[in-house]
Amino acid sequence: MTVDTMDTRDMHERLPEAMRQAVDDFGHHLARVDNRSAHTVRAYLGDVISLLDHAVRHDVTSLGDLDLGLLRGWLAARMRDGAARTSQARRATAARVFTAWAFRTERIGTDPGAHLTSPRAHRTLPTVLRADQATALIEGARAERPQTEAEMIDEAGRRRDEAPNDGPDAIALRDRAVLELLYATGVRVSELCGLDRADLDESRRLVRVFGKGAKERAVPYGLPAQKALDDYLRHSRPQLAGEERDGEGRSGEGRSGEGKGRAKAGGGKAGGDALFLGVKGGRLQQTVVRRIVDAAAREAGLPHTSPHDLRHSAATHLLDGGADLRAVQELLGHSSLSSTQIYTHVSTERLRAAFKQAHPRA
Repeated sequence: MTVDTMDTRDMHERLPEAMRQAVDDFGHHLARVDNRSAHTVRAYLGDVISLLDHAVRHDVTSLGDLDLGLLRGWLAARMRDGAARTSQARRATAARVFTAWAFRTERIGTDPGAHLTSPRAHRTLPTVLRADQATALIEGARAERPQTEAEMIDEAGRRRDEAPNDGPDAIALRDRAVLELLYATGVRVSELCGLDRADLDESRRLVRVFGKGAKERAVPYGLPAQKALDDYLRHSRPQLAGEERDGEGRSGEGRSGEGKGRAKAGGGKAGGDALFLGVKGGRLQQTVVRRIVDAAAREAGLPHTSPHDLRHSAATHLLDGGADLRAVQELLGHSSLSSTQIYTHVSTERLRAAFKQAHPRA
């Protein structure tokens, strides 16, 4: 079990022994049985510890005495503390998952969370680039406006920090392949960084992706992404892996140990043959990918853009082009169709905006 913050650790230690043991067992179940991500495990455990701390403060020291009123009281107290609706929805989900697990494992006689409803979270429409903006970002098109001094310094520093001694073009080729694959497939940044070379089926232009809950899916990509990957694999990756510098041929582990023993995103698979490498030869880190996307957006004169914005854009452009909603759901790896339907609202809003701008009787 992982408990991050000092306050949460203190609350965990103050719980009665039976409750504390239940929290630890629940965390093990989430990680080992349900294959939840480390982020989800941390969030759920923090919520459950907060719930049980609230229970103890109200003289409830046994799991069997948890009831619906206490669960609702805990959520109400968090709302009074100024919690966001999205956080409240997650807390309610964590409570339901915990009480359902406690009931299944016979730690409680009834499941009070079965009737706990989640506050409806306000969903804002995701940021989506136009197709021409996505093209400009990937191809490195610069806007007409000159860069500011701060932007020039930042870009020069990034290139100096990242460029290996013997191949300044290696970074550019890698970054282009990263951008092409992100937009072509709509994969999450964690999924991209978790890819191994063996996950590419170049003959069919498919990539095997391990998503949330260790679920595997095959996602197609197009010719531009294939060309960028070919250039990267032929000219860039050997340099980054050190195969041309010192003959060591280290593909998944850098000289500093970067990437050693890293789990494959979502699937727990070791990353010994990472597809995308950092400058020290280890598996490319998510923070670097975010920096790549943001730098490319600034070069193209676009506002701050994240890898997830490219995912949103890919999904919306697929639907704009007539793709079936179920097919887009499968490509993105969404477990629920409702998660994919948000992009139909984006398409509708874009159509409405175009209508208002262009139609004489809008």
